[in-house]
This record gives sequence, structure tokens and C-alpha cells, in this order.
Amino acid sequence: MATTTRGYTYEHGFCQPAETNPWEKHHDSNLNKDEVPHYNVAPSVELMTSPVHNALGHNYLRTWPTIYNGTGSPHGVPEWWDSPKKVDVIICGAGPSGLQTAISLVRQGLTVRIIDKESSPLLAGRADGVQPRFLETLATWGLADEVAEEGPLIERTAIYKDGKPLLHGRSHQSDSRYRGLHVITQGQIERIYIRDLYRHKTLIDRSTILKEYVVDNDASTSHPVKGTIMNTETGEEEVIEAKFLVGSDGAASKIRRGLDIPFDGVSTDIYWGIMDCRFESDYPHAWIFGSVINSKHGGCVIIPREQGYIRLYTQLDVSSTGPIAQSRLARDVNFQESGGRVDVHSITPEEVLEQANKIFAPYTLKFASTLSWFAVWKISERVARSFSSNDLRVHLAGDAAHVHSVMGAFGLNASILDSCNLAWKLGLCCSGAADIKSLMPTYDRERRLHAVRIIETSGIYLRFICNSILPVASLYKAGADLGWDADAKRPGTMKSTNGILKEVNGEADKFNGEVNGINGEGDNVSGEVKKFNGGGHSDQKTNGSNHNNGSNSHTNGYQKGANGILTNGTPKGQVYVTGETTDSPLKEMKPTRDEDLSFLRSFFGDYGHFLLGTDCGYGLSCIAPAISSHEKRPVTVRNGVRAPNPRVCFGTNKTGYLYDKMPGPAFFHIVVFGSDLLGPVRERLAAFSQALSTSESFYNKFGGLKRFNILLVAKGVPFEIEERMRGDDLKTLREKAVICSDDRTPEDDAHSMYGVDHATGAVVVVRPDLWVSMAVEPDKVDALGDFFGEFLVGRE
Repeated sequence: MATTTRGYTYEHGFCQPAETNPWEKHHDSNLNKDEVPHYNVAPSVELMTSPVHNALGHNYLRTWPTIYNGTGSPHGVPEWWDSPKKVDVIICGAGPSGLQTAISLVRQGLTVRIIDKESSPLLAGRADGVQPRFLETLATWGLADEVAEEGPLIERTAIYKDGKPLLHGRSHQSDSRYRGLHVITQGQIERIYIRDLYRHKTLIDRSTILKEYVVDNDASTSHPVKGTIMNTETGEEEVIEAKFLVGSDGAASKIRRGLDIPFDGVSTDIYWGIMDCRFESDYPHAWIFGSVINSKHGGCVIIPREQGYIRLYTQLDVSSTGPIAQSRLARDVNFQESGGRVDVHSITPEEVLEQANKIFAPYTLKFASTLSWFAVWKISERVARSFSSNDLRVHLAGDAAHVHSVMGAFGLNASILDSCNLAWKLGLCCSGAADIKSLMPTYDRERRLHAVRIIETSGIYLRFICNSILPVASLYKAGADLGWDADAKRPGTMKSTNGILKEVNGEADKFNGEVNGINGEGDNVSGEVKKFNGGGHSDQKTNGSNHNNGSNSHTNGYQKGANGILTNGTPKGQVYVTGETTDSPLKEMKPTRDEDLSFLRSFFGDYGHFLLGTDCGYGLSCIAPAISSHEKRPVTVRNGVRAPNPRVCFGTNKTGYLYDKMPGPAFFHIVVFGSDLLGPVRERLAAFSQALSTSESFYNKFGGLKRFNILLVAKGVPFEIEERMRGDDLKTLREKAVICSDDRTPEDDAHSMYGVDHATGAVVVVRPDLWVSMAVEPDKVDALGDFFGEFLVGRE
């Protein structure tokens, strides 16, 4: 919600406005005892959503502190809350990444303490859109529908430049069941998460910081992390013991700093003025997702919101020669005498609207409501040099690990991929089912490379929209210590910017800089006390500017690429910034319409699936092993990619998606493709079925039903499959597997989607976070045992 709604009623079966709210019932004090309800409605409050306002007044939103404020509830904590002193994981920061990590962990039966320096969840602003992959992950937790149904669905894009249409049409299309980009505010998502954790008897410790922690790596210690938390309102301290610590404490992460992990990248000179508001406009696509670009004044991004609101990002020139400074000088002759500099904290909504009108010209905008949110952000593009401590007991997630521009909606969407990747691994290690030294390094390995790709993708598009000559942060070799070269050879992973630049104007731009972001040794925090004040979930929450880490270092010798995107060489340890001496990143450039269209075709062709979260492949590791050139693959789907999600049939009266039978974060999904269950494939299936019943098979050695979810996907309609499954040779498989009928036509059935060889069939291992680990022929059961033996701890 952007603003408090008026009363409503469902008296006639649909929602209509009303004078009062249905929960507001007043009972006569003279009622009999049996007429007075025992249930008491939780009290609500209306809070101001933005400390900065426009001339139309203040905006308010209703919230429910008793439900959402955790330990800070004005009515105390529930009787069942016992503030455990020993838990599996301490989570520092209750923003999306911290809450998502907790949601996954509690579903695995683990205990957590979540602390946050804020007294309540986010009320308004920040992230506002989720990709299909985000919702696919939420579906495994049972929360996707609630999130997907909150706001508008974006499936069209309009881009105008200099008052003329550049692009208008369908967009954000994917093979996911969730299709386009779903709009929902970060505050709404946090409240959904908080209610879910409440159902799992987990509260957030509000107004609480992590004062210090120590990691004791004595092998005999079951809970080596000891953290001292402090309530900032009462000063009360408490020592918590845990097996792991997760730092989801925002871009200015105290935990990252305490580990002395560098935050490599660039702090740009690009500022966004952000307003959530209703607008009146003659722009023909004012309520369609897209961008408006002006060659002289920069760019705006439009995101349609709920209740008729729009999120409008407006590029600001805050230099002493920019339009804001000039406008202030025209109004106040003393402005120049006071320095002529624009303090970003002093920028007003009216000044942002004035700049937006320059960009929209000849179209106009004006405020049509109060502001739900207002902020000015400075863009930083950074990736932590490591996402994990050397002892693998402390891990970073979300903004604590990477920050980037709003382009591509990666912030919130990257956070859930961090969380789901990290949490299933923590779950296995906390329960003693996995070897920490084998499994936990894969978190940094996988998520850091993905973050580097985000910086590249969002950075390129940001510079196109902003018409900026700032170079893209060069973090190509941030994964050199992770075997980057092997990753780069796989199509769909880390497309090079050079391809786009060459296609647009034929220039062979190169990234010649030294390594910027190779993982260093860092500090081993074993036995060493780290003292700081941490616990907030983001520092990017201001009505002024966002405070970023690092300072700009000006270098010369850049090369011009498409639409002013630059590349340059920079000595090791420095960041990529413009070679210009001016403090403004905006340059007036005039690429032709054909060049702009060529850029857009190349960009969306190369990055379109990545922008939706479906092109999200990971590199080689123990959970995504290399494929030998001599190995015959039973499927065409590669190791380490998103598991395809075909439609299948679960019985005579029910169809759905394969993911529907892959619930929760605690299981490896063993997907057995059995073709028509006849001919040569049956012998292989029989061998697999027999192995399931032996004590030495991977299934029984590494956890059985507790660890593995077996699905059999077979060609045919349900009654045919039921008939063919009869027989002692498939008895164990029949008893342990969820049977899915693959009865669609060959052009879109599950076997074709995975590229299964019908002569051999296949067993595909899908990880708890829905990535493909590996695939073998069904009778190669020993290979499955070898695979799981690399990181799981089996019974003796």
C-alpha cells in the first residue's frame, strides 16, 4: 500500500467503499457477558510515510505494531516467545535478505535469532519489483501467491527519447509460470515475511544491535559464534551462542567491515531523485513501465504502482553548474556566495519535479497527491571481495555483499537468491548432514560471480538511460580466484560488454584494467573479538542522499563506446571513474535513433533472461561438477543452471508444474525421467529402483526420505503409467516416488525441455534452491553416491 485506504465492505460480495472499517465494532457496555467477544482487535496506528512532503500535504499509512514490531510490540511479546540463548544462526538485519534466510532456516527446523536496529519494519519506499525467479523461490516456501497478487504486473515497456517514441511493446516475457515483473513494495514483502515467521514462533528482536562477536574454532565447540546483542532503548545486553552468523545489515555493513573485507567497485556521480506519488501528465505512457530520456537533461524511469501511484526515478545534476544550482541562484543571489554547491539533503520534491519536466519535455508532469515516499540516492556499484569469512562461520547477504543501481530491479531479487543459496547450505551444516569445508565455500563462489554480473548488466543500462559517459565498473576479474575462465566459456554467463559496443558502432573497446576484486586472505576472526554497532537492514533509507563507501579517484585515458559508455585502464586498487574533471557525469551526446535501437536490441538480446532471473547459471563446484568431454550426457540441460519447470500431470484430475512437487528448502529432488517405462529404459529404471532398497545406495546412506524427494516423470497418461509401473522390478521406485505424467505433446513436454535421451532415461539431481546439480543415466547409481559423498556426511 502507498497510502491508507478508506473504509470498505463486502456486504454485496465484492469490495465497496464504506464509512467505517469492518474490524471497527463498538460494543455496548450493557451487553451480557456471553455477548462480549473474547477476541480483541489489535490496535492500528497511522504513520507518516515520508519526512519530506510536497505542497499537497502529508501522507499516512496504517500499520499494526502488535503484529509487526516483534519484541518492540507496545503490548509485549507473546507467552510462547522464550528468547533462546543458544540457536543455530544469528541473523543481523531484518531486511529482505535477513528475513528470507530466516524463513528458509525455520522450514528446515532450525532455530534463529534475528536482530534489527530499527524499531519497526519498513513503512514505505525502497525496492518495488520482483522477478519470476524470485517468485519461483517463494513458491517453494508457500508464499508466492500472496506476493504475486499484491500489485500490478509489468509486461510492457515504453521508452521515449527527446520527446519521441523509441520503443513500445511487450516485455518481461519468460518461460516461468510467473511471466513478467511483479510490482510490490519492499515494506509489503517484509510484512508478509514477518507474519510467516510469527507462524513459526519466531520474532524479530527490534531496536537491537550486535555489539560484538567472537568465533571460537575449537573443534569441540558446537556453537562457536558468541555474539553480544544490545537493546538500544534499554541498554540491556544478552550473549547468544550460535553455529553461524549472517550479516544482512545493509550497504554500510558493520559485519563486512569487521571482517576487513574490501567493497570493490565505484561510487558514481549519478544521483536519483525518487518519488512515489500520483501524477497528472499528458505523457501518453505515464502508467506504463519504461523510461524517458533527454539528450541534454538525463533520464527518468517510470514504475506503475498500486493505488494509481507511480515510482518516478529522476536523474539529478547536483553540480555547481547544473539546473538545480542555476535555479537556486536565480531565486537567491546569496546562493553563489554561500558556495554554490547543492547539498543533496536539501533537494526538494519540487526541484525534482522541475528536473523531471525538463526530461519529459514537451510533455509535462505535476503532483496529483501527497508523496508516499521521497529520497535522493547516489548510485554505488560494489561487490564485497568475499561473501564469507575464512573460517566459514560468518556470511554476508544482500546489500552487505553487493550494491548497484536500480536498473533491472536486482537489489531485492538478488537478495532472495543470496538467501536461498545460503540457507539450505547452512541448514545441512547445522544439522551435521554436510561437511562445512566442502559445502559452504560454494556460497561465495556462486553468489559473488552472480553479483559481478549484476554490476555489469545494471551498469550498462543505467548509463544508457542517463546518457552518461561514466565507465562501467570493471569487476570482470572479481572472480579470478573462483576459476572465472571456466565460467566465462559457458554461454549465457557474464556476457561481455564488448559485444554490445562493437555491434553499435564497430569500436573494439577493451577492458585493460588490472584485477579489481580478487579475493584476498582477509582477516581470520577466530578468537578475535569484533566490536561494532550493527543490526540495521539498510542505510539506503534516507530522504536525502545515500551515503556510500569509498571515494572517487579520477583517472585519464578513457575510450568512448556506445552512447558514451566508457572503458578505461585503471591501476590495481583504484576504481573506474570518468576521466573528466567536472563534477557532473552528464554529457550531451547525440547518438542516432538507429544506434539507440541497435543498443536496445543487443542489450535485451544478451541480458533479457538475466533481467528476469531465469538466466542465472552458476560455475563449477562440488555441487555442480564438471562434465567430461568423453561423458555421454543423458540430458541437454547443463549442470549449474536453473532447473526447467515444465507442466506435468499429477493424476486424472490435476495438472501443474514440476516445481509444485519440489516443496521446501530441505530436500534434494531426484527427478527420474523414465520415458514410456518400456524397452531399454526399463532395465535402467529397474537397476535404479533396486538400488534404492540397498543400505549402501546414496539414498539410504545420506538420509533417505529426510533428505531426498524422488519424482518419476514418465510419458503417457496417468492410467497408462499406473499399468506400466506394476511389477516387482519397479516396486521400490513405485513406493518412494511422486509420479508425474508427462502427457503433453513432444514440442513442450518435460522430456523435451530437459533434453532427455528416451533410450536411456535420466536421473537429474535438482538442488533445494532449484538449480540443476548433475545428471546421470538411471543405472549409474554409484555416480550419485560419489556426487553426494563430496559434500554430504553419510552414516558409517
